[in-house]
Amino acid sequence: MRPIAPEASLLYRVLQRLLQWVIQITTRIEVRGVENIPRYGPFILATNHLHVFDLPIAFAYNPRQVAVFAADKWRGTPGGWLMQAVTRTIFVARGEPDRRALGQALEVLKAGGVIAIAPEGTRSRTGGLLPGKSGAVYLAARSGAPIIPTAMWGQEKVMPGWARLQRAPVHLCFGPPIALPPDATRFRAAELDTYTEQLMLTLARMLPAEYRGAYADKVAQMNSQSGKEQMRWNTEHSVEQV
Repeated sequence: MRPIAPEASLLYRVLQRLLQWVIQITTRIEVRGVENIPRYGPFILATNHLHVFDLPIAFAYNPRQVAVFAADKWRGTPGGWLMQAVTRTIFVARGEPDRRALGQALEVLKAGGVIAIAPEGTRSRTGGLLPGKSGAVYLAARSGAPIIPTAMWGQEKVMPGWARLQRAPVHLCFGPPIALPPDATRFRAAELDTYTEQLMLTLARMLPAEYRGAYADKVAQMNSQSGKEQMRWNTEHSVEQV
């Protein structure tokens, strides 16, 4: 992977390398798309949320220092203290829009930093994508930062694999950046919802079919339409072989 960003603390870099080593000996990790991570400037890492291992995996293989959101329940706990010791942690009140947390996230982005966020808003208990919330797109619209769609799967099978003395395959994929239109700062709720739907469909298409959850039918329909369009193009532009 590329070197960690120079602004990262020594503790951050040491823990990242240690975590990479642990992940590599306890799982069969596959990481793709690291070249899509901008070397400089702000961006929003938008990922699906399957398991408590999501954050360590994303932390280990992202070549930029990341500020993270964490539920208020982690405040004052050993896990919360560890997150705060390693990187900037923004605690979020669940069940209601937290304008204070969004304001802190915008400060990070406007300073050129990176924010990690799960657009679903919470961990999926079904294994499939939940309907997305507009927080990631709101931050992108207000800051001008691109979104890096990030898909992870297999991490929920790690602990059952350990019980059988097996290393579960785990996949981490960083997609190409998504940039909102220049007028995104004027987006209203309906437009935020539209782009949130597009972001979630992008994540769904990056995931295997069994992880697509609330977006499975829409992706299947999109794939079917794409197939029909491709078949029609091939028919209309076919050439006679001689």
